[in-house]
Amino acid sequence: MLKAERHAGVELAGRNVIVTGGAGGIGLETSRALAAVGAAVTIATRRPDEAERAVAELKRAMPEARLRVRRLDLADLSSVREFVESWNDPLHVLVNNAGVMAIPELHRTAEGREMQFATNYLGHFALALGLRPHLAKANGARVVTVASTGSLFAPVFWDDPDFRFIPYDPLLSYGQSKTACILMSVGITQAWACDGITSNALNPGAIATGLQKHTGGLRTPEHLRKTIEQGAATSALLAGSPLVEGVSGKYFDDCQEAPVVEERGSGPFKGVARYAVDPNNAFRLWEMATRMLASLV
Repeated sequence: MLKAERHAGVELAGRNVIVTGGAGGIGLETSRALAAVGAAVTIATRRPDEAERAVAELKRAMPEARLRVRRLDLADLSSVREFVESWNDPLHVLVNNAGVMAIPELHRTAEGREMQFATNYLGHFALALGLRPHLAKANGARVVTVASTGSLFAPVFWDDPDFRFIPYDPLLSYGQSKTACILMSVGITQAWACDGITSNALNPGAIATGLQKHTGGLRTPEHLRKTIEQGAATSALLAGSPLVEGVSGKYFDDCQEAPVVEERGSGPFKGVARYAVDPNNAFRLWEMATRMLASLV
């Protein structure tokens, strides 16, 4: 697979891009690739000091790159509000890349939300809602959300998303959060088309990064693994390529739209579950998440 910026016709000069979790793993490669084709990239991260070091290294190789770092903790909605309130420019691309995986024990945010659902989905939903006016100003903005085949392991648990009754399971929690990420793209497609905003989700593939710190490392067979560059290619395609101009509400894998599947199977896991792209589920989740956020105002 080609590196992300080598897709024919990609030119992002004059475009503003935010990449959450953009200082490590596929997020860093996505940031590098989009900066390489001219985008002004803001890396939004919980650890700005570490991110500044990563950016300094990138700039040594790409002196003309327009990269900056700003603090954002997706599990802390006050941090999300601060980030949104300080953003003043049109926003052409929002890449919801940051995430956590398979946290062994049940943890909740200060707002009482289960940590994986809060970080992977709800924080990104709040971020996108807050940035909507800036996305609308861009006249053709894109929202790209990194999901996972983990979505094949769980739908949204509508009556108990925070595991107050369902016994907590790290994989079920992760699966729910990634299903919610896909449904967010479907929901944005339904709600924000009037602003010219498109949105798609993707599976980056099995890549050895810090994401697997709670699972003992990447366990996918080696022949099914990807490099970080390969993993970021689909993110960058959806963020900048004219090949997907106007495409919205879809789920991509290996730079292609993935098929809808009716069951998970025994692996290797491919496709997207019907419940994860169902428009009614997307509307229901949008309403549920909006109520969650409204209760904190």
